[in-house]
Amino acid sequence: MTEENSTGSNLIWALTTIIVVAMIVGALYYGGFLGGTKKQEVDVEITAPVPGR
Repeated sequence: MTEENSTGSNLIWALTTIIVVAMIVGALYYGGFLGGTKKQEVDVEITAPVPGR
């Protein structure tokens, strides 16, 4: 009976570890640390009409 309980506990810990590692890797990938998103610089020039011209 103890062996069955430890097998189930090991399975739960293994799944929990896999989920946590997947979340960390996904966050790093999404954040761009692993090349997930390519950041581009955009040059924007904003002008406003001058009143009275």
